[in-house]
Amino acid sequence: MLDIARSELAQIFRNRSILITSFFMPVAASVFFVWRREIFVSVGQGFIAALVVFTIAAFGLYGSAVTSLAGRRQNLFLKRLRSTSESDAGILVGMVLPAAVLAAVQTILVLVILGVVTGRPSDVVLLVVGTLLVLAMMIGLGLATAGVTRSPEHAQVTTLPVSLAVIAIVNWVAITGTEELTVLKRALPGGAATELLTRAWGGGVPGADVLVLIAPTVAWVVVSAALALKYFQWEPRR
Repeated sequence: MLDIARSELAQIFRNRSILITSFFMPVAASVFFVWRREIFVSVGQGFIAALVVFTIAAFGLYGSAVTSLAGRRQNLFLKRLRSTSESDAGILVGMVLPAAVLAAVQTILVLVILGVVTGRPSDVVLLVVGTLLVLAMMIGLGLATAGVTRSPEHAQVTTLPVSLAVIAIVNWVAITGTEELTVLKRALPGGAATELLTRAWGGGVPGADVLVLIAPTVAWVVVSAALALKYFQWEPRR
């Protein structure tokens, strides 16, 4: 698994397209949100935190995972790996681990910078939990989307609906709040996680609300994993 991860990490740094579109651009956008934070002052700094987490997860982790997996399947690399002693789970973990670690490091760095310039978040533990759940959800969705993606070039089309939908949900929930349409907003993918992140940063989450916000996000992690199991393919799509 670790050998696969090291190989995949090297491939990521050799692929300028993935580096620019899936890593540099999301981080650049996140840094812009922090730099021009006065624009979002009416919404709160928690909105910036949630936007940073989802931008890196949706365009960085999710986009790079789909592109890489589609490319490795197209050139039969995944098929050859299955002929080794490594398990299917070990192969997939090795394939997505570098992107996941890079996304986590990027998110931490940007959030630390945000904390330095705006003040420490109210609940660091819940912020970390929410971030990890978001990353896990996007990994599952990435595996599922890779299953219906014919090639790395096709990934630019297949990833766009999910990425834009998730960012739209984050903006809607964070800006309008959950006082109205509470159940709907929390049930949407990323909706409860957005509320969890914004409240964990800006004012804390009462104990009674923690499970209410974590449960829908965990449910979406399970759903994304189920979609990955259903749609991911090892053989090239015809």
